[in-house]
Amino acid sequence: MLNLLKIKNIALIDSLELEFGPGLNLLTGETGSGKSIIVDSLGALAGERVTNDLIKDGSESAQIEGLFTIERTEPLAELLDETGIEAESELIVRREISLAGKNRIFVNNQLVTAAFLKRLGEHLVDIHGQGEQTSLFDSDTHLELLDEYAKNGKLRDRVAAAYEDWSQARRELNQLQRGESEKLQLLDILKFQVDEIRKADLKPEEEAGLDEEKRRLNNVEKLNSLSGDALDLLYDADDATVTTLERAIRKIDELAEYDSRFADYKEGLNAAQAVLNDLSFAVRAFSTHLEFSHERLAEIEDRLAEITRVARKYGGSVGSALVHLAESEAKLYAIENAEIHQEEAKKRVRETRNAYISAAAELSAARSKAAGKFSKEVENALSAVALNRAKFEVRVESAGGNASLNGQGDPLDAPDSGFTRKGFDAVEFLFSANSGESVKQLARVASGGEASRLMLILKTAAKEKQAGKAVVFDEIDAGIGGRVAEAVGTKLKELATGQQVLCVTHQAQVASKADVHFVVEKTMTKSRTAITVRPLDDAERIEEIARMLAGEKITDAARENAREMIAAAG
Repeated sequence: MLNLLKIKNIALIDSLELEFGPGLNLLTGETGSGKSIIVDSLGALAGERVTNDLIKDGSESAQIEGLFTIERTEPLAELLDETGIEAESELIVRREISLAGKNRIFVNNQLVTAAFLKRLGEHLVDIHGQGEQTSLFDSDTHLELLDEYAKNGKLRDRVAAAYEDWSQARRELNQLQRGESEKLQLLDILKFQVDEIRKADLKPEEEAGLDEEKRRLNNVEKLNSLSGDALDLLYDADDATVTTLERAIRKIDELAEYDSRFADYKEGLNAAQAVLNDLSFAVRAFSTHLEFSHERLAEIEDRLAEITRVARKYGGSVGSALVHLAESEAKLYAIENAEIHQEEAKKRVRETRNAYISAAAELSAARSKAAGKFSKEVENALSAVALNRAKFEVRVESAGGNASLNGQGDPLDAPDSGFTRKGFDAVEFLFSANSGESVKQLARVASGGEASRLMLILKTAAKEKQAGKAVVFDEIDAGIGGRVAEAVGTKLKELATGQQVLCVTHQAQVASKADVHFVVEKTMTKSRTAITVRPLDDAERIEEIARMLAGEKITDAARENAREMIAAAG
């Protein structure tokens, strides 16, 4: 459960520290007093997205911190171990928000990502915000609630993966079955490009070699002079390097006979002599083969021009042209063998479609099995929120009834109607608040107050009570009052016997059930508005509930009524 919540520089809050207790924790206060800011701050600790707009005017940064008592269930332990967070019974979650954009998240002082916090938040708290009951009028919500109740998460993952495989297979087949005229046009283009590049016979290193040979041909006279001079200096002249080195080596050999230190140089001198001899022979061979040829120079220039033309046309370099050739050859092969590939692709479409239908049928069966049990559980619980005569039904309609697993039919058809990554079921909640009336679509028959109460029952029925996991209701009792508000308060109190419940309410009947009661107030200090939150003692609780009953002017009768409500709540 949530033990402690600290908020600093968020919206109108300077600094706030709240200690929550087990059971039912209530926050009350005037409309616009800032109660929802508390809920939003808690949502930030559960991984909801936050921006620096939340930072209090005049501040550079803000911080939200929560201390949670946890029970190390297997899924939670695996999640913590995955990031190396050490925690046995407590977790401290902290979010730091900065105008400079350096927003950081810490769990037990270890830096984590927003994605990790989102996953962790699912184990810490469930938050049901204002107006969420209106989502009951959307059938997509019905599907989600039923799957949540039936614990269909793994089945849904399988169906989504199968649907993606099927979609990919359809896309590949559609690509193969382009219009014939388009394919023929593409075939002509590809053949021309492949022939042109092949004819050019491009080689990766050829251009550099031709450039070097061209430079030599254009500088034959200079190269003859350089090589001749080099050969004289190295070998041919009387005082050539090779000759003088031989003399020096003989002298060093004689010195080594008298002083062993010179013997260490013999190996290096012999190596130098070998290098100079090799170099001399290489220079002689080079000068011997130097010959200018107009014909060869023209050949080189023509070849370089051809290489440049083709390379520029297909990417700017020989390498890019060769890559284009490989890709074009592959496309050409695919088109020329399209019929064979199409048969393979059709087979793949049939296989993936059948795999999807099989997974979706299993998911549909799980939904249908859970629907009856969910209907009864919700209907039985409705009396607890003053809907004694209400009827509730979960209807599952499958679009997969005619789906075939025998691979018949045209695999190029558009996705079967009603087939989605969530399966092929349509789930609808039907409701009747009055006896003698048949159940109808929620949006047609449920009032706002009835939707609020139904949402409370659905949320508590769809999720198993989890020790150590808090649940937050932000004005779930909106649009009700009197006996109905009393019933909702009783239901919240009952829910709080198994897990910590935090609730924002404007209903005195609900507030009277609190185990811990906080009041949220706006104050003015030096012409600035600030939000404060404080826990109420017994006397202050009476005053606050009396205010909720009577309004601005609190009467003795309202105080007496408040005392009786608190006493009746136990």
